Amino acid sequence: MDERINPIKITDSKTGEVYELDFSRESVFFMDQRGFAVDESIFKFPATNIPKLFYYAFRKNHRKMSQAQTDAILKELGGLTDEMIERLVQLYIQAAASNNIQDREDLEKNPRMTVEM
Repeated sequence: MDERINPIKITDSKTGEVYELDFSRESVFFMDQRGFAVDESIFKFPATNIPKLFYYAFRKNHRKMSQAQTDAILKELGGLTDEMIERLVQLYIQAAASNNIQDREDLEKNPRMTVEM
């Protein structure tokens, strides 16, 4: 795997609250279970799905936040830039790949199962 992509941090200047947007295996499963497909959803229906992607990015570090709360933050931001959307997609891909892609060293550490090719 390439170098780790840094999460997005959003700071609320009024409250001092810092939100870290990222994805984990759990948040990717959460999205998948709801039928959200980044490659299709973002580009086919951006008005509805960019706010959903933004909400899902909160799942890793801020599980108790509702979509209404993240929608309010998104509204306060005035939307997302192309760079922010691209970073969220990269973070999603990175987390999704971690579900299926394993480093050779990690694979070799599993004493119970072996894989030969």
